[in-house]
Amino acid sequence: MDAKTGDISGCPFTGDSGTRALFGRRNRDWWPDQLDLEILTEGGRAADPMGEDFDYCEAFNALDYKALKQDLTDLMTDSQEWWPADYGHYGPFFIRMAWHAAGTYRTGDGRGGGGSGQQRFAPLNSWPDNGNLDKARRLLWPIKQKYGKHISWADLFILTGNVAIESMGGPVFGFGGGRKDVFDPETVYWGTEEKWVDTGAETRIHPDEGRALENPLAAIQMGLIYVNPEGPGGNPHDAEGMARDMRETFARMAMNDEETVALTAGGHAFGKCHGAAPSDTFSSAPEGENLHRMGFGWLTDPDEIGKGHITTSGIEGAWTPNPTQWGNDYFRLLFKYDYELTKSPAGAHQWTPIDPDKADMAPDARDPNKKVPTIMTTADMALKRDPEYRKISERFLNDQSALDDAFARAWFKLCHRDMGPKVRYLGPEVPSEDLIWQDPVPAGTQVSDSDLSAFKSKVLDSGLTVPALVKAAWASASTYRNSDHRGGANGAHIRFDELKNWKVNDPEELGEVLAKLDEIRGSISMADAIVIAGSAAVEKAAKDAGFDISVPVTTGRGDAKREDFDAESWEPLEPFADGFRNYLKTKASVKTEDMLIDRAHLLGLSIPEMTVLVGGMRAMGAVTKHTQHGNNIGVLTETPGKLDNSFFRNLLGMGVIWEVVDESGDEEFVGTCRETGNTLWHATRTDLVFGSNSRLRAVAEVYAENGNEEKFVKDFVAAWTKVMDADRFDLTYAKYHG
Repeated sequence: MDAKTGDISGCPFTGDSGTRALFGRRNRDWWPDQLDLEILTEGGRAADPMGEDFDYCEAFNALDYKALKQDLTDLMTDSQEWWPADYGHYGPFFIRMAWHAAGTYRTGDGRGGGGSGQQRFAPLNSWPDNGNLDKARRLLWPIKQKYGKHISWADLFILTGNVAIESMGGPVFGFGGGRKDVFDPETVYWGTEEKWVDTGAETRIHPDEGRALENPLAAIQMGLIYVNPEGPGGNPHDAEGMARDMRETFARMAMNDEETVALTAGGHAFGKCHGAAPSDTFSSAPEGENLHRMGFGWLTDPDEIGKGHITTSGIEGAWTPNPTQWGNDYFRLLFKYDYELTKSPAGAHQWTPIDPDKADMAPDARDPNKKVPTIMTTADMALKRDPEYRKISERFLNDQSALDDAFARAWFKLCHRDMGPKVRYLGPEVPSEDLIWQDPVPAGTQVSDSDLSAFKSKVLDSGLTVPALVKAAWASASTYRNSDHRGGANGAHIRFDELKNWKVNDPEELGEVLAKLDEIRGSISMADAIVIAGSAAVEKAAKDAGFDISVPVTTGRGDAKREDFDAESWEPLEPFADGFRNYLKTKASVKTEDMLIDRAHLLGLSIPEMTVLVGGMRAMGAVTKHTQHGNNIGVLTETPGKLDNSFFRNLLGMGVIWEVVDESGDEEFVGTCRETGNTLWHATRTDLVFGSNSRLRAVAEVYAENGNEEKFVKDFVAAWTKVMDADRFDLTYAKYHG
């Protein structure tokens, strides 16, 4: 088992086979009677009421930001009778809302996070760990209604968390707006379990069985944001397992040990846990509730909503005697007292200080004149029990300024990790400091038309082949993930050994290409040179096929500095499979074609764009050599290097019979001539799916038809350019920064 990735095979899709392993349980699985709206999105009809022309960034820049923050500050203590605030202050409630909006982010595939307001939709709106956050969102509705299009729900969730911290005297590092709402639940693999987390649920890590936390998951159990606070599988006595679970899940959400301790302690400086009654006394979660509940869930008697019968985690009590004030009481109490294991009114395991001083007791959430004992969860106790966590905790105990800074930075990272490059941040509170996890890239210089043309000529005279140049450009640009906007061609990170040596990149060949481009590029950045060279190769391949076409190239990319490259954080971006280059590291439990779809989704591609890119890459011979498939498999043409539709014409030809290569494990196929029996082609599942799947075949047939040869080339160039420019936020966001 890999200690860093927590994975056995290196495959990001382990577990059950088939589609379930890629997508997990769908909303329809959890709520069979759910209203079906998908029929209204058929034919490409959009669910977004704002329309394609709406520019959220422009709307945000026109926001009265100061007034919004003041309204949010006022809301913190404007307690509503229908859902009264604990201690008369909604701050802790809104911190939890923001934390749980952002905390679903995971490094494995960059999905999750608060970037699109997904907490509004199932399944997240009904996760057990998000209990009663439906009320937090409803408390915000009057403010969202007031400011309308100028603030997205996604931004509002995070900004409200910041204001909550500030209103209680806590440290804040900054805020960047620009998150755009979506209006459909995003398809994210949250796991295959058929039950939400409950008292008897098991942790996803079983080291005694050699079973690691499945990639790309980060949460320890289905329906949790992080870990089970009662302990692994609800076992409060497994101190070693508790620290293991915390370390693993926080690492998969981009947090190191110090950030984990700071976030845990800083978040628990505020508010309380809720476990006033057993969870089985409450009604359904919001998505499964009756129509007349109007989107509210987890209710008992609706006339008694918020009157104290509140249960979320099941644990009951506050961590500190001052739940609405920032300070160091959390660590002070953690180390001052010995704790004994007790149970909450809801029956959850928790830890209570032995013989606490009255001054160290907390006020009752509803009656400030009543004092109650503070508590710690099993997760909190790990900060004292685990040797590494304890060292950090003791330092924070004795250095308030260190805790202030660490929490502010970790909170900022938690809330912004999925936003991508800093240029995407908007608003007056964007920090000036560049942080390594933002993958900073210096500004580049535009290349003149004459220099661009001259460099293309040098590239084509360099002796480098079309497949090698196309693969190099693809290797650089296709690292992009539209989930967290990391990767891409800007920065030329592909030249660093950690990326260059990925097997999918054919390291020796890529190294030769990069060395030659570096030799001839002159003042052009390596980032631009790689893309220009690849585009020149595409133009040559098109010309060799009889089409004189220009591939658009935007220049001005910069080259990332080595000191700004966090190699470890880039490890999850290495592809286990890349169907565009016909690469598969080794056979996985998930079908290879499913992994192609997943990769296309992360690149933001449509079905036609994915299809034409695969066909064009095959025709040009741009396939990985270092793969279990061997050389040139899937290149279904006798003249590789030309950008033509030969892949689709030959794949769909009726004169070929395809058979499985027995020793391949259903991964490789041989195509023989129907008349002669001679071997014609070798292909993979990723190739044949364009003939076997009815929807993909329908698109492939268009590109194989006589008369559509030029359309194929033009569509390829458009899709290629989209991938090359996928991360050019330095251009698309420039107008929002004056």
